Amino acid sequence: MKCPFCGFLDSRVLESRPTDEDTAIRRRRECPRCGRRFTTYERVDETPLVVIKKDGSREMFSRQKILSGMLRACEKRPIPLETLEDAAFDIERALRESGKGEVTSKEIGEMVMAKLRAIDDVAYVRFASVYREFTDLMGFREELERILREKEGREKAENPGG
Repeated sequence: MKCPFCGFLDSRVLESRPTDEDTAIRRRRECPRCGRRFTTYERVDETPLVVIKKDGSREMFSRQKILSGMLRACEKRPIPLETLEDAAFDIERALRESGKGEVTSKEIGEMVMAKLRAIDDVAYVRFASVYREFTDLMGFREELERILREKEGREKAENPGG
């Protein structure tokens, strides 16, 4: 590994350990020429995942972009960051495991809505209102009524006698 400080073409590995998500190996290295230390990461070379946007343009997939959208939807809600990070990671994993090199923003949006729906109804409605681009209150109201009907159905199923 080339030293980023002096350009020497060799280095010594001092320590190796997996990252928190076990998706890479973190290595602390030392240059035998200048003695400076630096960190490298070794990870599997994944095939790129390209997102096809509504206007037909393409961009590289970004888990961070999903997470930031979920964070906006969950603003001022009692939802731990770790829950949202796990959801974003699950979405990325599902997309990569699908084997597709390209995925539409619509598919991603539907996956995000499904995750948010399981996490928090208010966050789901916030995200859906932006994602589905409600143009009037009726569309928004219909979505809210659908959520309430489903929630009522779940509660009846959980408490059949009560």
